[in-house]
Order: sequence, then structure tokens, then C-alpha cells
Amino acid sequence: MKTPHVTATRQLKRRLGASVDTSAPGCWAASFDSSKVSFLPVAVITPRAEQEIGTVLRLANRHRVPVTVRGRGTTLMGSAAPVRGGWVVDTTKLRRVQIDAEAGLATVQAGASTLALQQAAAKKGWFYPPDPSSKAYCTLGGNIACNAGGMHGGKYGVTRDFVIALRGFLPTGEFVEWGTATKKFAAGFNLRDLWIGSEGMLGIVTGAVLKLIPQPAARWTLLTSFKDEVTALKAARVLFRARVQPAICEFLDCESVVCAERATGRSVFPGQAGRPVILLEFAGGVSEIEEGKAAVLAWAERTALGFREARDRAEAEELWAVRRKCSGAMFELGDSKLNEDIVIPMRNYVKFARYLAGLKRRSRLAIPTFGHVADGNLHVNIMYHRDNAAEVKRAEAAVHDLMKTVVALGGAISGEHGIGLAKTPFLRLQHSAAQVKAMQAVKQALDPRGICNPGKMFEIVQLWKYPKLKVSFPWDHK
Repeated sequence: MKTPHVTATRQLKRRLGASVDTSAPGCWAASFDSSKVSFLPVAVITPRAEQEIGTVLRLANRHRVPVTVRGRGTTLMGSAAPVRGGWVVDTTKLRRVQIDAEAGLATVQAGASTLALQQAAAKKGWFYPPDPSSKAYCTLGGNIACNAGGMHGGKYGVTRDFVIALRGFLPTGEFVEWGTATKKFAAGFNLRDLWIGSEGMLGIVTGAVLKLIPQPAARWTLLTSFKDEVTALKAARVLFRARVQPAICEFLDCESVVCAERATGRSVFPGQAGRPVILLEFAGGVSEIEEGKAAVLAWAERTALGFREARDRAEAEELWAVRRKCSGAMFELGDSKLNEDIVIPMRNYVKFARYLAGLKRRSRLAIPTFGHVADGNLHVNIMYHRDNAAEVKRAEAAVHDLMKTVVALGGAISGEHGIGLAKTPFLRLQHSAAQVKAMQAVKQALDPRGICNPGKMFEIVQLWKYPKLKVSFPWDHK
């Protein structure tokens, strides 16, 4: 007797033909994302046209087939892993980008990369600020699904702040558009923002209208070093209280700097090896940058052990190499890590720095931490060796301790990665039972048969206990 999934898949192949892949290699390749935990689907659909996704969802809804949507799979949270099997919808062939240079808007398809949009916008004199570290690979549909951020978040905001309108399909296969290509829209419920950050659980985004801003005329980069983490974060607060708003303000703690220095083979500051740093970039008009330099350099003179400004873009790139190298270099501290992108309110930066120092001592693990200090979104990396049972146990205890403390300090368990599978054990630390129930009610209303990305967010999964595939991606930091 045929199972419903087999029957539905045969019907799907008859309707979409070459867009449907049921081969073992094809299904395996779509069975995992950057979490590197595999769950095999029965088919992978790579639509050539957005309308094909409606066909997929109508059949899936009728036969109760789980559907997981993915772009390139850069998410670390397991958000694009088909934990319930079923079908995977791969949007990477939907990659059209159109720039309206007069209105400062971009109309894009879900499979276009963030970098492709930035490059197309730049050619017309416009700028799209959200910049995840995997921007050369990650897709705009995935950015919208997880409300991705990046280093520009403190000044410019995250993906949600640039979405004007969305289009796509409900789990029933019905086509919907949330908003229009206008900068004002107040007609009915704001379901556009409900879809942003919903991780493909309320429908599938196929395209969007995104806001652009004018390309900055000038940039200036400054690297500063400090005695310790507490001093560095206190100095950052002094800068922000002075109403200085860098385009990027990145913090690297001592362990992160040591890793970067070993990876590059040189000290960030000669004679000051292993000191925490804050790397700043200012962007805007030429006169604006020139006027702000004096105040920033005076701040650095007062608060930093040392500072170094880039004289041109090539030198700026040398400074940014420190930031880019630190994450991959951390694997010398352990072969596995729990990468938690928490958010801390600015008022509690110093409390958190002191807490983190204590957590390192108590856990006896390396916990290099870096991130976007302009908006408090820090990447806390709990390093351990997977074959060392004692370290695994201490890492698990440390991540639970971390998340409880983050919430107690008024922070967030995720700033840009989302929940997916990896953060499901912590959702109820952030949200009350009433809040979770309200989210589940929305899910039930829009997806009554539970076909869209099932098994995510609400069901607790300890993803770190699953065996990891030994695969590498071009966007891996290692």
C-alpha cells in the first residue's frame, strides 16, 4: 500500500517534472544546513517560477506532507533542516533583483543573495545595510525568515527595518502579498512583520520589496585596544552617551583576539598582544566624517591603551581581517562550539562582562566572545571537545547558565540567528506560557495542518547531542 507521501510525491513529479529531485544524493544534500545535523527528506523541489511553490503547498497541505524551505542553508540553528522529512523547497533559482533607482527600492526574489542585492544597489548609488557574515551566500528569503542582522545593525537596523512588502504563499498554497511598493501602508493587519522572523513556519516568502538608503560618500575605520573587557565596554558606553553613532562597532574579547593573532601570525598592536579591541567604522558625508574624527580620536586618547586609524580602504581591510579571522581560529580551543548570539542591554554591558569572566572560571572552558557592541548582539562561543564527556557536560551546563543570565539581565536569547532547533530549549526562558500559547495560536490559524517547517521552535530539541556531519561549506568560519 502506498504511503500518502509517496502518492503525493508522484503527483508532484507529474506536475512539476524536472523541478522535483528524489535521488539519494539530491535528498542528502538538502538534509542539513550549517548546523550539520542531517534529516533526510523524500524530495527536493527547486522551483523555476514562484507559482510552482503554490503547487507544492497545495499538494502538501492536502496530503499532510511536511515542507521545509531553504536558501543556501547558512543558518546555524537547524532552521532549514527537514527534521520531519517530507519535502524541501530550495529557492536558489529564484534570484532576480531589480533596483528602482528613483524610489530607492529593490524588488527581489527569495533566492537572491544579500551580496547580489548590495552590488546591484551600489551600481545605482544606493546601499542595502543588513550584512550577515555569510552575505556572499545567504539568501534574502532566509534573511527575512530569520530577521538577519549583521555588523551594521546598531546604526541602520536589521532586515525587518528594510522590508517594505512581501509576497509568497500560505501553507494552503494560496498566494498573498503583504504590503505594496510604497513607503507608507496602513491598510489592515500588519501580517508582513508577522512573517519576518517566522522561520518559514507561517508560509513561504518568494519575493520582497526592500528599502535602500543612499550610498555613504566616505568611510573611516579605527581600531582601539583596552586593558580588559570591562574597560572596553565601559569605553563603548562613553562613546554612545556622547551621541556618537558608528556605522559598525565590533568588540573582540581577549580570547577572540588571541585566536585572531595566532591565525594571522601578527599582533593587533605590537607590544599589546591579546588585549581586547573595539573596531569602529564611521560612514556618511565627507564633512560629517571629518567633523566627527576629532571627537572620536579624543575619546580613544582618553580611554584606550592604543589606537590605529586606517589611512585608506586597503588599510581598513587589514584591520577588518582581525574581525573576520577570529571565529574560525577559535577551533584551536576545541573541536566543537555552542555559538549563541545573545543580546544584552547597554546598561548591563559591564555586569555581563563580569558574569562571563566568572562563567569561564566555573566551566573551565574557553568562551571567546565577540560581536556587535553598537546594538548589544554578542556571539558567545562555548568551546569544547566533543569526545570529552566531562567537557560536553560542562558546556551544556554553561549554555543553560548563560541563557538564564541573559534573560535575567533583560536581554534576548537570539538577536539574528532565530530559534530553529538549536535554541528550542531556551524559548520558554524568554517567553511566558501565555506568550508561547499566543504564538502557537497564530501558527494553528495560518497552518492548521502543521505542514510548514514542523518540529521547530516550540518542541524542545537538544541539537548539540546529535551526531554532526563532517562536511564543510564555503561560508564556514573554520
